[in-house]
Amino acid sequence: MGSVRRLKEPIPYLRSEIWGTLVLSIAILSLLWDLPAGAQVEKPRAGDATALQRADAAFRAGYAAMQAGQLEEARKQFAEAARLAPKMAEPHQALGAVLGQLQRPQEAISELEKALALKPGDAPTEGNLAQTHETLAVHLVGAGKLGKAEEQLLAGEKLLRGSLAARDGGQNRSLLAKIEDELGSVLGQEKKWKEAESAFREALRLNPELGAGPHMHLGVVLVEEKQFEEGLIELNRALQLAPGNAVVEFQLGRGLAAVGKDDEAIPHLEAALKGSQRMPGAALELGMAIQRQGRQEESIPLFRQAIEQQPHNATALANLGLALTQTGKAAEAVPFFQRALAETPNDPVVHEDLGVAELQQSHFDEAIAQFEQARTLDAQNPQLHYDLGLAYKLKDRVDDAVKELTTAARLAPELPDPPYTLGILYMQTGKLAEAAMQLRAALALRPGNADAWAELGSILKQLDRRDEAEAALRKAVELAPNQPGAHITLAAVLSEQGKTQEAAAERKVAAGLSRTAVNHQRAQLSTNAGNQSLQRGEIGEAVQRYLEAIAADPGYAEAHRQLAVAYERQGRNDDAKAERAKADAAQ
Repeated sequence: MGSVRRLKEPIPYLRSEIWGTLVLSIAILSLLWDLPAGAQVEKPRAGDATALQRADAAFRAGYAAMQAGQLEEARKQFAEAARLAPKMAEPHQALGAVLGQLQRPQEAISELEKALALKPGDAPTEGNLAQTHETLAVHLVGAGKLGKAEEQLLAGEKLLRGSLAARDGGQNRSLLAKIEDELGSVLGQEKKWKEAESAFREALRLNPELGAGPHMHLGVVLVEEKQFEEGLIELNRALQLAPGNAVVEFQLGRGLAAVGKDDEAIPHLEAALKGSQRMPGAALELGMAIQRQGRQEESIPLFRQAIEQQPHNATALANLGLALTQTGKAAEAVPFFQRALAETPNDPVVHEDLGVAELQQSHFDEAIAQFEQARTLDAQNPQLHYDLGLAYKLKDRVDDAVKELTTAARLAPELPDPPYTLGILYMQTGKLAEAAMQLRAALALRPGNADAWAELGSILKQLDRRDEAEAALRKAVELAPNQPGAHITLAAVLSEQGKTQEAAAERKVAAGLSRTAVNHQRAQLSTNAGNQSLQRGEIGEAVQRYLEAIAADPGYAEAHRQLAVAYERQGRNDDAKAERAKADAAQ
């Protein structure tokens, strides 16, 4: 939510009618002599008249100081006028106005309340008093005292509603609309969403021409309330009223991301960040949207920028750690997870993510410790039990692994990974019947898992269930025809069944695939060597290594792509273009 905005003109009602038509001397004459005909009055005593004359002089001096921009001198003179004529509204009104401009709103409120008590229903005084309540609210919001700020805005609201009930005041109506908008902002920061929504709607009812702010604020609140359709309508309306406004772009981007429309959200978040590089939250929101699209590398600099702006933001720290882990930089990720946990020590997701980073580095004991801590915090999370079971398996704690994987399968029977991993675990410990049962359960949930069909076929072969083994292995070959392992096992099963010609055909396919796999591995090694040469600036050596990779595996796109880079550094742009085309065709 946006905070209550500071006002450029804290006391907008200081107009000529206060300093001209309400000059104190006129009020004094009215008080002393403007009485009904025939009324019997006692002439003012000499001392009283003298005090009023001195008050008049002080008031005029204050007015002159005000005109000259000498606010402190004006305050002193108005204070003296108020002391000398305490039952006159004008000195208190003027003193309150000057105190407001001096950013002393609490004192200003006291004086304006005195003025209003002496002159009930005075519209300029009501406006000044309401405006001063708002000014005080600004200071309170800045100090983090949202409850106190809400009290001040409610006081201003009550005052202006009474004024509008008595008369149709255009300026006070506009001011009330503004106060309602400010009140909604404070209520939003307090997460009082329904009350905030009502305040913003009232602001727009009172003044439909208030601008983009109330529409944006209302849209943000509606999104928080999960009223996404109407919320996005309001946010788009705000952008129409303030095209290119970075804050509106940001809030619209957040709203679109909240409904899963990252493709639409990203341009708005990019526009927000372009318009205001230091906008809190913009880099983080954009990074998360890009991360959700699987573009982990692109998200990393955005998370770093977010952390630079907000070093203690646990969400930014954890998401950077996650992006680094998912791009194979687990060792670099660990410190960021640890910093996130320093901010939110009881967040089970961060403990889990840190455990995954440790697991990626084969730090099994450290991973287990994090998963166990996460399990303590969220015992009903099936993914935690699965991760912990996997870590136990890697640590050869078989019984513990079986217990956790079984729990994961019970908590989330729709997930295929727990039964699949249980199947592998049972197979490795020689419990073949149990392994086959678990793999069948996994395949019922994910029938396209070629590895599971291959493992099941191998287990069924060992159980001498050859027909079932052949069916499972043929399914594995159908799903992953370029994997030599399933062809080899299928050949063995066919041979045991006496299907010698079919077995020979499968062996021939497997041999060809094995050669291809070896060649691909050779191409990867040559490409990695070329990358190292390229980093050292040895361009000619890099070109040779990339050519070796392509000779080993002509369809390896990465080798063509890196060769294009090397050619560009040699100035061979046409050759580079040709290699890029080959890389695109190979993908």
